[in-house]
Amino acid sequence: MKIREMLSDNLALKLLAFIGALALWFFVSYRGQAETTIEANIDFKNVPSGFEILRQNIKRVNIGVRGHEVILSGLKPSDVRVVVDLANARKGESTYSFDINDVKSRSSVKFVRIEPNSVKVFLDESVTKSFRVTPNLTGEPARGYEIKKVTVEPAAVNVEGAKTEMARMSTLRTELLDVSGVDTTIQQRIRLEANGRNVRIKTPEVSIIVTIGKKGK
Repeated sequence: MKIREMLSDNLALKLLAFIGALALWFFVSYRGQAETTIEANIDFKNVPSGFEILRQNIKRVNIGVRGHEVILSGLKPSDVRVVVDLANARKGESTYSFDINDVKSRSSVKFVRIEPNSVKVFLDESVTKSFRVTPNLTGEPARGYEIKKVTVEPAAVNVEGAKTEMARMSTLRTELLDVSGVDTTIQQRIRLEANGRNVRIKTPEVSIIVTIGKKGK
């Protein structure tokens, strides 16, 4: 009886204390909470073997992020990404939807919205071809001198990429090499240019020898 009386006598006081503690917990937990929008990249996984992405209509999405203002202030676009699964993708253009469950981040934040929520992707066959390397020279040697010979090693390299993209290519050029005022043979390593195409050059550098000698000899 005494225990029951003790519990019932202070019930109202204990209820008020519980409500106060709960309110304090909510205040501490949600104090400093804020919301912002961050632009995140779209990443793709499980691209089918023998295919690759030729193009996509968007590369970034806007994501609504909620969390403590201290965490949000240090959040960078590179900390958040949207992962789209292409496991069942086929050749050609298709639309793939995603939502906040596909957002990945290393920060302890909550994602509340994502815009847009779909991406159009064009898949093409992946092929490998060999292309001749063309030296890209500029300028004129020193007075009385001329270019006698240009040698590139290797003379051709393999390139991998989408079939449609590769069909537009006929050769690979080296980065620009300036021979202005030069009166002796040049030999150096030089990078190859993809000219903005989304391809992978298997041998990104070649050796180039520009033989320069006196005119008429």
